[in-house]
Amino acid sequence: MPTEPLRRGDPQTLGGYRLLGRLGQGGMGAVYLGQSADGRLVAVKAIRPELADEPEFRARFRSEVNRARAVPSFCTAPVLDADPEHVTPYLVVEYVDGPSLAEVVAQRGPLTGGDLHSVAIGVATALTAIHGAGVIHRDLKPRNVLFSLGTPKVIDFGIARTFDATSNHTRTDQMVGTVAYMAPERFDTDRPGVGPAADVFAWGVVVTYAGTGRTPFRADSPAATAARILTQPPDLGGLPAPLRDIVALTLAKDPADRPTAAELLELLLDTGSHSLAELAGRPELQKAARAARATRSGRGPAAGGRAAVRRRDPGGGSAVRRRRMVIAGAAAAAVVLAGAGAWAMTSGPGLDPTVAAPAPTPTTAAPTLGTGPVIIDRLDRAGQWSPSRDEVGTCAFTGGRLVVSTRDSRYNVCRGPKDKVAGDQSIAVTVALLKSGSCASIGFRRVAEETGYVASACGDKVTLSREGDDTSTPIGTARSTTLADGKEHRVQFVIRDDVATTMLDDAPALEARLTDRQLVTGWVELGLDAEGSDGAVAYRDAEIRTLPDTTSSPSAPTPAFTDVSRGDTDSIVKLLSFRPGGKTAVVVEPVVFMTNPGFCQAFGIAPGDKRCSYPWDIAASDAKITLPRAGDAGLALLDPDDPGRCMDGTGAATCTASAADFDDWLGDGEELVRLQTRNGVAVRLAQLHLPD
Repeated sequence: MPTEPLRRGDPQTLGGYRLLGRLGQGGMGAVYLGQSADGRLVAVKAIRPELADEPEFRARFRSEVNRARAVPSFCTAPVLDADPEHVTPYLVVEYVDGPSLAEVVAQRGPLTGGDLHSVAIGVATALTAIHGAGVIHRDLKPRNVLFSLGTPKVIDFGIARTFDATSNHTRTDQMVGTVAYMAPERFDTDRPGVGPAADVFAWGVVVTYAGTGRTPFRADSPAATAARILTQPPDLGGLPAPLRDIVALTLAKDPADRPTAAELLELLLDTGSHSLAELAGRPELQKAARAARATRSGRGPAAGGRAAVRRRDPGGGSAVRRRRMVIAGAAAAAVVLAGAGAWAMTSGPGLDPTVAAPAPTPTTAAPTLGTGPVIIDRLDRAGQWSPSRDEVGTCAFTGGRLVVSTRDSRYNVCRGPKDKVAGDQSIAVTVALLKSGSCASIGFRRVAEETGYVASACGDKVTLSREGDDTSTPIGTARSTTLADGKEHRVQFVIRDDVATTMLDDAPALEARLTDRQLVTGWVELGLDAEGSDGAVAYRDAEIRTLPDTTSSPSAPTPAFTDVSRGDTDSIVKLLSFRPGGKTAVVVEPVVFMTNPGFCQAFGIAPGDKRCSYPWDIAASDAKITLPRAGDAGLALLDPDDPGRCMDGTGAATCTASAADFDDWLGDGEELVRLQTRNGVAVRLAQLHLPD
């Protein structure tokens, strides 16, 4: 970023930071390039004196700073320091030494290909993080998107909405923001407040500018631009598909018709050529997008958007690998469960997918599916965790358990799912220490091979530690001999509001606060740390669940997904993994299946809408459940030459097929199947005959 010399009257220092020059000036004050005592360069925003004299402003500023500090550093310039009580209130953020998007487009022209794709995903990632912390940007524009080593970072959030927080500071003819990037509702003086949907609208304008060099409502004057925003469709000529279709969604006149930031990110990462794989050459952006995507269930302000439901296009390709572009109302989720077209199957044969089945009543003993990522695995056979053997040790399925062993006092981790779980969560697994000196090592919020938190459950103590950069820092230790007998014990970690409570056989053993704000999400690891020459630990029945938010009342219930890991069920699921052989497991994701016109009726979509032409949709639970299966006799596969011969009233197959044929049909992808379980064991899998 270009720096200007300090002006006459500018402070030389502020709050212990030496000011080196000016980076810019805005409505709230000046932004300086500063240097901390340790030599780190930072951006220091100093608030104008006349604003600092207002008690109401200081209170609002203090609140906004606290929110901004909670924003994860996913494609954002994080808040490093602030002092709302200083004579000159100030805010210190990371200094991003790179050009703005406005400068890049002005110098090089519109972005194309991977560069445009990276900007779209990077800014959506930033908005997901910002909105998840309860913050609204309110002034998203190309000059507030900076490039750091090729990765876009959004700046100037957190106190952006404070400027017009009091009427004394905003004239009736003055609005915060740049007209070309302002959503229609921001011109409505009767609207009581503007939500994060306005930021999503600004994202659409920013991406259009990045890809075409112009804004989609460009006109000769600000007044004419505002008129076009309010009354005219956007000009998206020059934007490539499918990005153009996603941008069009974000520029809807009604904020309720726009996706939320989290849904926007999901669309970008899950539609057509837009995928995380394309970001392989930008590891920092890929890491940030994955982390933000994992936290999309985090709490935040109501976005005026809708919950993502993955739509299946009738035209060609695998049933689950088809085009995914639907935005369906979370507020209508209750209608989905009761309205025509929803199918959350309960036990019993002969169900008709065109008729709504009664939703199962969720138990209060455990979190329900659909509140966030869920991982369930009995660990009695290969499923989401895999066997391995190397010079460090082994991971093997023996006696209905995952047994981890090591030699020569080494640390061994078994390969498991890398699904990231964020926010409040519960991690439970049954553990037995098979050799003296062995410690069960359960990692969580892991973001790299040696980075994250780890809980060591040994024969004499339980320890929680923060690992990273070849270091391990204990954050809590408690003496306990519960596991010393070598028998099986249930170990559980309940994380609420960044406080981790460790329980052994339902009795609290240790409590510690997780203080690293860089570790807000990550995967779970199962391993072994041996203090003696050899070590061995056994694991069984792993359950990792996202805990629902208990601090606020949801605006509408979420779809009721069938927890196929319990009892007897008959439901439609997404089949994620299948291996021939009766002793292997299957991995599935429960879904709620919806057919049309029931889908459009349930969500209040006009029959003439093109979305209603799709014959069916699913709502995905974001749960991965490993099930043992009784054998291959119950497998079924449609006859490719005569599908009707194998169909019953449910649209599922009735003709049996070999496990090899079933595996060949599935291939390397994912398919929707009808699943029947008995006591949590898969007893029948059948291909669905989905309407074209």
